[in-house]
Amino acid sequence: MFEFINNSEDRGQVGIGTLIVFIAMVLVAAIAAGVLINTAGFLQSQAEATGQESTDLVSERIEVTSTVGIVEDNSTQTYGQNVDGNTQNLSQVRIGVAGAPGADQIDLNKTTLQVVGPNGQETLTYTDLDSSSITDISSISSGEFAVQDSSGQFINPDEAVLNSSNSFTIVLNTNLQPLGDSNSIFGESESSSVDIVSPAGATTSVELTVPDLLTKEGGAVRL
Repeated sequence: MFEFINNSEDRGQVGIGTLIVFIAMVLVAAIAAGVLINTAGFLQSQAEATGQESTDLVSERIEVTSTVGIVEDNSTQTYGQNVDGNTQNLSQVRIGVAGAPGADQIDLNKTTLQVVGPNGQETLTYTDLDSSSITDISSISSGEFAVQDSSGQFINPDEAVLNSSNSFTIVLNTNLQPLGDSNSIFGESESSSVDIVSPAGATTSVELTVPDLLTKEGGAVRL
């Protein structure tokens, strides 16, 4: 039943063949283990990055605390005035913002506003003007927004960082697209939507709806 190999040379050849096969199996197993370890490490890193991004989308969010419009003064209004002299436009839109609970510092200079209004849609970025160069709302150019602190002072972009202890006001010029243009200003019964996108990509949506009647010149109305 069993064949005995009496030739020592034949026995040595069989042993070497077995050893070669064994070494090959070890090498293949080592390579496979290395591939599995590298793949597991890559997947772990990717999962951690995805988890962090998902967390940021939830936590690194800008919270809207108020939406207010300032009624235009008849003495400076050039168009859009009712027959009886009542103002029907807004000179600016003010959006109060703060960091959402649990959020880290949020740089408003890297935040964008995606605005859809009566005159189209546009993505607004922080104005590159120095705060001392902004004399009033008309200083804000097309495609830009400005930010004021709690005392109503315009601030520089590098100072506009939300944290757990402060809040700011985003200011929009209603004379410019997409809220207004050379023929009309954002006013009575009109509406607009604003998506505030933080640097982490978290989006906060807010709807702006102007009341049907605006009469108090220079006054503030809730949108």
